[in-house]
Order: sequence, then C-alpha cells, then structure tokens
Amino acid sequence: MRIHAFHRLFQHRLSLSTKPFNARGCKVVRCQHCQIKQDHCICEYQPDIDTNVAAMLIVSDNEVLKPSNTGRLIVDTIKESYVYQWNRTEPSSEMLDILNDERYQPVVVFPEDYTDDKSRVITDLSTTRDLNKTLLFIFLDGSWREARKIFRRSEYLQNLPVLSIEPDSVSQYMMRKSDNDQHLSTAEVASLVLKQAHEVEAGEVLQLWFETFRESYMLSKTRYKSDPTMPCLKAFIEHTKSEKSV
Repeated sequence: MRIHAFHRLFQHRLSLSTKPFNARGCKVVRCQHCQIKQDHCICEYQPDIDTNVAAMLIVSDNEVLKPSNTGRLIVDTIKESYVYQWNRTEPSSEMLDILNDERYQPVVVFPEDYTDDKSRVITDLSTTRDLNKTLLFIFLDGSWREARKIFRRSEYLQNLPVLSIEPDSVSQYMMRKSDNDQHLSTAEVASLVLKQAHEVEAGEVLQLWFETFRESYMLSKTRYKSDPTMPCLKAFIEHTKSEKSV
C-alpha cells in the first residue's frame, strides 16, 4: 500500500488532538489508513494507476479526522497529489509555492452557483488547457458550509479559474446526510472531473473505488442492511484485473 499525503496529514492532525475524536461510529476499531473497520480493511486493493493530471486537496479542520471522508480516495487514485489543512490567515507556504509553480495549471473545482465572477468559470477544459502544463485540480474537502467558506475566504484562490461540475444523477454518498441530494461527495466530483479531463480510466477507477469504500464502510453500520458478499469490491477487483491484462 502507498502511504500518501492524506495519511500523513491525518497522523499529524491526530498528534495535535488533546482529546479523542468522537465521531459517529467512534467505537468501531478502524484501519488508520482506509478508515474501514479493521476486519474489512481495503488497503491491499488501493488503486495503482498512472495519470497525466495532479490533484490538491484543501481540507477543513473538521474533515481531516472524519472516517467518512472521501477526499483520501482521490489521493489513493492520483499519485501526484498534495493535501493541506485549510488555514485562512496562515496558508501553507509550500501549498502557495505549488499553486504558483509554472509546471502546473491550477483549476478550482467548485459549483458555478457560488462563483460571483462568472468570467472565472470554465465549461470546457479542452478549450482552456495548456498542453505544456499539468492540470492541477483543487478540491475543497469539507462539508458544503466549510467548502463555501474555504472558497470565498482564500485569497490565493480568487484569481484561479473555476471548473463547475453539474451532476446528472443523485449522489450515492450515504455515509453522511446532505441537505441537497445533488451535492456529490468529494470523490464523486473528482471522478467526473477526471473523465472530463480525458482521464477516463482514472475516473472509472475512482468511481469504483468510491463504491468499494462506501460498501465496506457501511458494513459497520448496524442499522443499514449491507450485502456481505461485497459486490462492489468484487467489481473493483475484476476491473483492475481486466485493465492489467490489456
């Protein structure tokens, strides 16, 4: 299994905690990496693919330790990924350096409805993409209230283009309630973004990985009727095998 930036941020955030993080399901003994109940750990199946894009997660303080977080699935899938905890007044200097790195073309992924300056909004990546640079997709990882705060209060994001994703199906994110069924989880959004960037295989892998995570996570929910045969995990494994055989 590949240890990545989200794992390191999780451990750092955990080391700073002065009391246990008691989210729902806190009595479940979880794997520290995938956050699934230990006897259903999925780390051995972590995706191992290459992409031509990079990703950055800016994570709210409340989101880092939540076992239901799906942002980590993006970093599982996109190897060239960066993860930072949001700080309004003292943003990471390393993060700012990456955003200003000439190797990258940074794009914030966020709904158009929340973008006051519509001239920032991108509707077609193919017309704006600089082929000499690597697309760096920036995902704001948190509740919708937290993500909106990050989007509006981060000065370093204000001049960057915004890619808006319009979901064509209801979110399958069942681990956490949302006020709006059209609010996709971070991983679901990233899957759509990858497909739009012509990273079709990566988008498909991330979608299947998300479904595997959701299925495995829900096995620890006593009030949810789970399928113990784990069809999503089987579908993910079969897809991985078929791609490797091509």
